[in-house]
Amino acid sequence: MAEFKNERELLREVRERLDGWLYEVREQAFADLFCGPDAILSDGELRLLDRTDSTLSREQGQGLWNGDEYGIVPTGTMDEESVPHVVCTIHPQLPEYGYPGDESIDDETRERLNDALWDYCERVAELAQHELEEFVWSAEVDTWSE
Repeated sequence: MAEFKNERELLREVRERLDGWLYEVREQAFADLFCGPDAILSDGELRLLDRTDSTLSREQGQGLWNGDEYGIVPTGTMDEESVPHVVCTIHPQLPEYGYPGDESIDDETRERLNDALWDYCERVAELAQHELEEFVWSAEVDTWSE
């Protein structure tokens, strides 16, 4: 069991572990939303999203799947919660006008794909939050209170 002198030390450790948790949960979030009979996108829509991601990665250096970013919100800043929260700070989305190397996607499809990207990021944050909570509640902190 990890032991910390105060919440600040715990928060520092949580922030250092965040990338590892994100790496671990991304595959599960993808499977939850995009695989199986309850997938939120059709195979064709997922291929379109992947093609657009690939094009954006080549032409702009950052695609859609690696465009999300996450952070840790300390305790007491969100509804007086007692544990830090994982939040998505940047949700990737398809550009509104034109796509590098590809023809424009209609508004309805773009909105559907952007909604799917949003849901994916939120699922990643939710799964990482679970990992964070398991770690936090197993840690000993002198000033920790539930």
